[in-house]
Amino acid sequence: MQTNLTRRSFLALSGTVSVAGVLAACAAPGATPAADAGEASAEPTLIEFLGSPGMDVHLEEEYTRFKEENPGLEWIQVQQQQGIQLLTAIASGTAPDTARVESNVYRTFVRDGVLLDITDYIDADAQFSQPDYWLQPQESDRCTQNGRWFGIGSCWVAPHIYYNADIFEAEGIEPPSNDPEQAWEWDHFLTVARQLTVDTNGNHPGDPGFDIESVDRWGVNWPTWWIPLHAAVQSNGGAWVDAESQQIVLDTPEATQALQNIADLQLVHQVMPQAPFLEALGMSTVQMLETQKLAMQIDGSWALAWTWEMDATLGTAALPKMKRPATDLQAHLVTVVSDTEIPDESWELIRFLSSPWYQERYCNLGLWLPSQTALMTDEAINRWLTPPIHPDGYADIVTKFVPDYGHFLTMPVGYQKAADTVLGPAFDTIWVGDQSAEDAMQVVPEANEVLAAEAARGS
Repeated sequence: MQTNLTRRSFLALSGTVSVAGVLAACAAPGATPAADAGEASAEPTLIEFLGSPGMDVHLEEEYTRFKEENPGLEWIQVQQQQGIQLLTAIASGTAPDTARVESNVYRTFVRDGVLLDITDYIDADAQFSQPDYWLQPQESDRCTQNGRWFGIGSCWVAPHIYYNADIFEAEGIEPPSNDPEQAWEWDHFLTVARQLTVDTNGNHPGDPGFDIESVDRWGVNWPTWWIPLHAAVQSNGGAWVDAESQQIVLDTPEATQALQNIADLQLVHQVMPQAPFLEALGMSTVQMLETQKLAMQIDGSWALAWTWEMDATLGTAALPKMKRPATDLQAHLVTVVSDTEIPDESWELIRFLSSPWYQERYCNLGLWLPSQTALMTDEAINRWLTPPIHPDGYADIVTKFVPDYGHFLTMPVGYQKAADTVLGPAFDTIWVGDQSAEDAMQVVPEANEVLAAEAARGS
């Protein structure tokens, strides 16, 4: 049965809340005996989950289903507050049993012994131990460290194009395709973006008199944070982190050219708004698409959960390709905290949060893409992929673009520290034109020194 997600009911987004922003309110109690009229009866064992595995709006139904499937067990989601970290909760003796962990800190947490090794549980599980159960090799790439599992990915999410189909029809332009084999070449993408960018006098970028200060409609917006940027780097044949050495390699020609291509959408081609323009408009990108202030938006697949509601005809498509079709694959992981006193019971919760029933609910809402092959059969796709949430042709994103051209970015131990202290400030200089991408990425050796220091600290 289809569930329509409205803006008013959307309460929590997957993949956007940091583990550093969740609160452990109290220690997880174990089973407690209770006496009643001389008879001993055991209260349910309560399992605490730190963070938001899915959406608050569905919690009561999920609590009930878990209890029915696991008699004697119950789970509760610990609500989120800013400023309290999982590590702080552990240090204060209020560790939860299970937690949502973002991929940027996952391997650092594994190194620090924060997460329980769940490999034996997976190997003993009739479903999860099947080699074709998960979308591979991406699932093993993100979950395993030295061949051992410390978490399970909640789903997949991936950036792609959202576009206002009414604009394309009015301009007589053939829209892009969801099929990655028909992905636009980069030069064609730039040509279309220029055609769709127009100032209040009807001029396009490159026309005499084009007024960048008075743009009526922008051709595209490509966000300059790591998930959409990693997709661009992969499309140009580069990598963010080398799989073998686990070193950052953003200073390679392929990577720097990809970053420069994104910067040039603003600085050279003038088809993408810079941050001050977006701030001045005071509109979300969905509102800009809806009101024809923006023709194309690059965003994660999760954005489908609310973008489909806009009062305009929505289209989706595979990202344009520089050298090859590509996108980034990400999602948070569900984990068992190593300090739990109830590891077996906590595993049952993680298994439940990784079940086809649980994942399908959020695929149906447009929030997630499946990481389980059982949800990628024709029968399953026809069940959960439904209009108007999923536009025409979206099955190609699910069955072709994500599994065949999706790249998971493994973030090594200490990555977040390197990103915060070294890479982030360097990126900022690119988008405002203070440095070329090639010059800005000269800081990569410094970032790798941070990784080396962090790795040595844990050895």
